[in-house]
Amino acid sequence: MAGQSKQQKKKENALVRYIRETRTELRKVHWPSRKETWLLTKVVMAVTVGMAIFLGALDTFFRWLLQGIVSEDIWFIIGGVVVILALVASAILIGNSEEV
Repeated sequence: MAGQSKQQKKKENALVRYIRETRTELRKVHWPSRKETWLLTKVVMAVTVGMAIFLGALDTFFRWLLQGIVSEDIWFIIGGVVVILALVASAILIGNSEEV
């Protein structure tokens, strides 16, 4: 009889086994409460709005800088070089700090 149940398990439909295992895993999931869901939604929205403002400001700054460089204004060219050097230096510092 024990050998027969092994064969029966081997012949079990893959779809049925998948659904059964999925239901088992879903029972183990910690589902957030309504309060937790609302709090996390507010956090996501705040981060999204914050990043939109930050990226908009960054885009405006670089557009302004590029317009100055294209118009061949020496101060904008110097400013552009300084900004690029600052970005490269910060990228190197961040890269080195993550290796430690």
